[in-house]
Amino acid sequence: MTTLPTTTAPPNPHPVPFTERQLRDALGQFATGVTIVTTADAQGQPVGMTVSSFSSVSLAPPLVLWCLGRATALRPVFERSQHYAIHVLALNQIDLALRFSSKMSDRFDHVAWQPNAQGVPILDGAAAVFECVLRNRYDGGDHMIMLGQVMQCRHQPAAPLLYHGGHLGLQLAPQPT
Repeated sequence: MTTLPTTTAPPNPHPVPFTERQLRDALGQFATGVTIVTTADAQGQPVGMTVSSFSSVSLAPPLVLWCLGRATALRPVFERSQHYAIHVLALNQIDLALRFSSKMSDRFDHVAWQPNAQGVPILDGAAAVFECVLRNRYDGGDHMIMLGQVMQCRHQPAAPLLYHGGHLGLQLAPQPT
């Protein structure tokens, strides 16, 4: 058995400082999918917001996570919610992404949706939908990490809506054949 040598770099005694803007711009180089997370408030009214911080965590048990900004006005609703749905948007849903990222008072006006068994709005036309029950919340600095167990999921073939460098709607480059 061959043992590979390991080296540990000493901590950099003079780290190069960076601004929040530089960090945001660097993180923006990672293309992400775009989702809308929906739930119902205490009165049963539909609530939703556009979210790009979404990730799969585990297949067994089926877990996904998304990050909720602490500064968002909808934070109290999502903090109290035990059920929510994550909708992975298709490229043709850019208007929906913009609508749910706006400060509109009624984002659900003229939007096709149906409530699931828990009253959570399920939007029509998404590339994928994950109906979740909250499993845990974790501190994540200026965000809360929301870990959900997937109770139901479905998908349909669709080109994804991507977010990259502060822009929506980018398409994946065709792969060479």
